[in-house]
Amino acid sequence: VQLQASGGGLVQPGGSLRLSCAASGRTFSNIVMGWFRQAPEKEREFVAVIGRSGGSRYYSDSVEGRFTISRDNAKNTVYLQMNSLKPEDTAVYYCAAGVRLTSTEEYDYWGQGTQVTVSS
Repeated sequence: VQLQASGGGLVQPGGSLRLSCAASGRTFSNIVMGWFRQAPEKEREFVAVIGRSGGSRYYSDSVEGRFTISRDNAKNTVYLQMNSLKPEDTAVYYCAAGVRLTSTEEYDYWGQGTQVTVSS
């Protein structure tokens, strides 16, 4: 599976961004998709995960209520809508593909990352 993340950028606090991750190489509807992030000098952390059909979604406590993960299986794409962004959301965001609905890093494939910077 090849993953291509996009949509990062610079946004002011309180603003919004939508990240996309396009997948290829495997039947998209058969894979679980997750988002992780890594801030400077910090370990990579779980952000959100979505099940194969989109019916199951889980979030980290730090983004619950502000971020929404979704997927379009017809377009082989997963999204992360990020609202009410805070400076502490600044990080490189990675999408990942796997077979388990998990918040750990037990994913088989990872995208290249897209930078999100929240600053005034």
